[in-house]
Amino acid sequence: MFTGIVKDVGAVVAVRGSGTNLRITVRFSNEREFGDLAVDESVAINGACQTVVALGRQTFDVDTVDETLKKTTLGGFGPGTAVNLERALRPLDRFGGHFVQGHVDCVGDVLGVLDIGGSREVRIAFPGEFSPFVVPIGSVALDGVSLTIARVEKNSFTVAVIPYTFGNTTIPSLVEGSRVNLEFDILGKYIARQQGLMKEDRTSRISEAWLTGLGYR
Repeated sequence: MFTGIVKDVGAVVAVRGSGTNLRITVRFSNEREFGDLAVDESVAINGACQTVVALGRQTFDVDTVDETLKKTTLGGFGPGTAVNLERALRPLDRFGGHFVQGHVDCVGDVLGVLDIGGSREVRIAFPGEFSPFVVPIGSVALDGVSLTIARVEKNSFTVAVIPYTFGNTTIPSLVEGSRVNLEFDILGKYIARQQGLMKEDRTSRISEAWLTGLGYR
């Protein structure tokens, strides 16, 4: 589990194919935060939860499987790609963002980045089937960064980015046409799922046989 509060901007050092998987090597710069990283630990890379399989001097390796490559932007990484990094949440940490699992839902497309006098607004298009999870003033993880949705339009939403977040993540590299990993709020997903089940249950139960069984003639 993560919070969407990025602790370091790392850089991809190497990408090597291994069957249908990729072995990705990432260099980190924040020794204080990542210096005691261990093999088998989870790290969010641009919001995608990955398992550390090897360590080097200020580097770590992950094996990215085919399923992750299909749902995220990790398959487009190359040497020099800047990435947002966050280690897994510890129970004693302050909870600064929202519940982020690192299970990316889909890839979104940047429609535009607007400078509004210090802060920025980023407009993102997303697949329509995820609309139930997108609500104004709700949370979303964009490349692993916890952000608040300011406005919602049909199949797109806008987030406001404060100067600190803009200066300490990969968001400055976003331009129109950039692709980003999106993970929607898990609480919203559970609520939408429960409402769907309730609706299905009502639909399936209300039938002539069901009413007869209750004593209606």
